[in-house]
Amino acid sequence: MSSDEDTTVLPLRGGASATLVRRRAAANDRGAILYVHGFADYFFQEHVAEHYTAQGYDFYAVDLRGYGRSLRDGEVPNYTTDMAVYFEEIDAAIAVIREEHSRVVLMGHSTGGLTTSLWAHERRASELINALVLNSPWLDVVEPPFMRQVVKLIGQIAPKVKVRANLGEAYGAAIHSSRNGEWDFDLKWKPLAGFPVLAGWIRAILVAQEKVHNGLDVRVPVLVLHSDKSMLNAKQWSEDVSKADAVLDVEGMRKWGPKIGSSVKVVEIKAGMHDLFLSPEPVRAAALAEVDEFLKTA
Repeated sequence: MSSDEDTTVLPLRGGASATLVRRRAAANDRGAILYVHGFADYFFQEHVAEHYTAQGYDFYAVDLRGYGRSLRDGEVPNYTTDMAVYFEEIDAAIAVIREEHSRVVLMGHSTGGLTTSLWAHERRASELINALVLNSPWLDVVEPPFMRQVVKLIGQIAPKVKVRANLGEAYGAAIHSSRNGEWDFDLKWKPLAGFPVLAGWIRAILVAQEKVHNGLDVRVPVLVLHSDKSMLNAKQWSEDVSKADAVLDVEGMRKWGPKIGSSVKVVEIKAGMHDLFLSPEPVRAAALAEVDEFLKTA
């Protein structure tokens, strides 16, 4: 963690806690950005913070309960049976940020993109944010309707049953510096193959996605960024994995992104990885440039 970055513990109900990471701009005149990570993830994208503090934004990121800096001994990593549980830490983080800033941009990646969309819908009357930026949001699954219903039933009656042992190493190997990537992140908090996927968590995802499919009413400008293609069946790393979304199906982002609000811009990033901001140059620069342009008018 850099010298101009600090962390704050956000106490939550039931003894849980989240962690708010903050990096201040040398000269702040544009407000603040709050970043929310995805599954099997936490905030380590310091280059993104540097990019926005250089532009005059104070940059914040929250490690949700059970993730990254907030993961405690004995907790099931990255687990919930209701995505709305994370509204509490977003509320707490926004409250801290708005003590100093009247303009706030909310940014969500992957599962964080799903959660922040639902939060922005539920808090739409509160005018707490000015824009929503989604980096490869998880808005749909590829499984057929029958399989979704089966998984939802299992998730209701046996939420801790493992649906998958892990996510596979192809994507992790594409981004970690020990393998084929550029980024040095903590493998305890973000293992190359992720964490076990439990039925109750998948049920929570499906329920949340159904809300998006029925249409949300987010009342601030929304930017949805996604890769131009997916590569979901990769068992191991290859050059192609570093040029596609190897985690999620981008078709779901194209289809459901416009349902999030009344002012949604959907942009395809050619050869983007799942976390577009971790893509090799010049792809990540192109993704950040799209956000920069969006924020000029949002």
